[in-house]
Parts: sequence; structure tokens; C-alpha cells
Amino acid sequence: MEQERRPVIFSGIQPSGELTLGSYIGAIKNWVELANDYDCYYCIVDMHAITVRQVPADLRRRTVEQLAQYIACGLDPQKNTIFIQSHVPAHAELAWILNCYTMFGELGRMTQFKDKSAKNAENINAGLFDYPVLMAADILLYQADLVPVGDDQRQHVELTRDIAERFNGVYGDVFRIPQTFNPKVGARIMSLTSPENKMSKSDKDPGGCIYIMQKPEDIMRSFKRAVTDSETCVRYDPVNKKGISNLMQIYSVATGKSFETIESEFTGRGYGEFKPAVGEAVVEMLRPIREEATRLMADKAYLESVYREGAERAAHTAARTLRKVQKKVGFIPR
Repeated sequence: MEQERRPVIFSGIQPSGELTLGSYIGAIKNWVELANDYDCYYCIVDMHAITVRQVPADLRRRTVEQLAQYIACGLDPQKNTIFIQSHVPAHAELAWILNCYTMFGELGRMTQFKDKSAKNAENINAGLFDYPVLMAADILLYQADLVPVGDDQRQHVELTRDIAERFNGVYGDVFRIPQTFNPKVGARIMSLTSPENKMSKSDKDPGGCIYIMQKPEDIMRSFKRAVTDSETCVRYDPVNKKGISNLMQIYSVATGKSFETIESEFTGRGYGEFKPAVGEAVVEMLRPIREEATRLMADKAYLESVYREGAERAAHTAARTLRKVQKKVGFIPR
């Protein structure tokens, strides 16, 4: 009897900087719970990272550290396929083929290209422009049903769908059409100093971003300095109270408390008490992760075995899709 296919999830994060609290709450924390119901592929997307100049030694170090942090966050390598993007050449191979089914104008409309071009005016390279096609290849190689992404990547998933539908329209049912997947709480964590902007490792203000491996005293300092508003009322209002609403989201995830419970807990207590309470909750949430990641980083042999086995499993799945695509477009089998 043929085993029923489990739906597939694919996602990846660049090793272009330290993993942030936003990455953990918006992505990785939610990934952990998905392994029981989905076939999960989690990729450390080092090929995407080099669209911006990287220091090679730092990129290698961060790639391995990110793997350790994935595992420390609860991603079991036995239940999830965790791998490094450049270790599976099919990503680059499929990206080239998909380039030939992607319109120049479509890529020109990508808002992230415009944003990154403005930030990297001295290095507006073809890879930066073509980034969404490689992302489409990442997703379509594994016939992903769901792609957990933040709002800033939603446009890229829509383009992936358009490319897949265009290819399928020419060659038949080749690619599964993916859907975006967003958790209900904490999908988009904002900067502590500029709450109208997403928390990002590229934030020019270091106080705006919290990192998974950050020291507790530095975390507390950042939360105490977090931007709020002229009121003193702890109330969820993402339109008029962006800073406080962002802190409430973070506190809700760290403690499991609802917004209503948080509002009740801090009635009459003001921001002077609320901000340190959020900081303390985050410190305690991240403490076991930081300790486990530090332990794992000392076991290089184990981490190497994880990324090698992960790449082998990923390559096996990717090869099936790539062979089918190559046959459809007229390439001679190897």
C-alpha cells in the first residue's frame, strides 16, 4: 500500500548575520511544532547571502553557528531535513532554468530589490536582481506546499507561484503551487528603536535588534531603552501604539499570555515596569537556547554529520524534481 504523502514545508534564513529574536519568534519557534504533520526542509541559504559582499571566514562561521542555533531552538535533525543551500547544486541548476521562464519586468517590480539596491548602491549585482528566482528554485525543488515567510518575503512567494504556473502551463503538472504560511502571533517582530520597521540584523541602530546569542545584560539594556509613546498605558493598539504593541507581541510569545491578560497584569503599572518585564521574559526564553547552542558549537564533528546527512536527503528529493524539469525542457538525461 502506497504511503500517503505528507504536505511539505520549505523555509530558509541567510547566514549573513546573527539570528535575531524576530527570526526566532517569527519563524524558527513555529517550525519546531510542524515536524509532526509535515515533511520539513530548512535551508541555511548561503547562496542568497553572497548577493551582498561577505567576509568568507565570517560566512563559514555563521553558517555553522546558525545550524547549531537551529538545533538548539528545537529543530530535531532526525525529524527535519536541515542543510546548507550550496551543498545541493540542484538549487543553482533549477534557478537557471527558471530564469528562462521569469520576465525581466517581474523582477524589476520586486520591492526588496529596490530596498537592497538603495542600501548597496555600490554593488547592485545581477544576483541581487535575480534573488527571487533562486528563491523560487529553493521552494519548487521540494514541491513545497507551504512556505513560512514574513510579510517582506510574501511578494517573492507570489512570484514563485507565477513562475510555477507559467511552467506548468507549458509542460503540464510539474510543480506544486506553494502557499504562504504565517503564524497567528509574532509573525512580524519590529525594531525596538524604530517600531515601524521590521527587526532586522541589518538595522543600523544596534539597540533595535535582539540576537538569540546575546548576553542577558545587553538584552535588558535594549528593552529598557525601547521606544514607546507618551502615554503610560499598556494596551494593544498596533496603529497608534506601535512600540508598546510590538513589546506586547514579544511578551505574549515569551510567556504564553494573551494580550488581554497582559493589559490586565500591567494596569496602572506603566512602561517603567513593563519594559524590564519583557526583557526578563526574553532572557529566560533564550537562555536554554544560548546554552545549548554554545555546547553544540564545541562538537564540530556532530554538526558536520548533521549538515552532510541533511544535504544528502535534500539532494535526493531535489534530484527527482530537477530530472523531471530537465526532461520537460528537452535536456538529454545524464
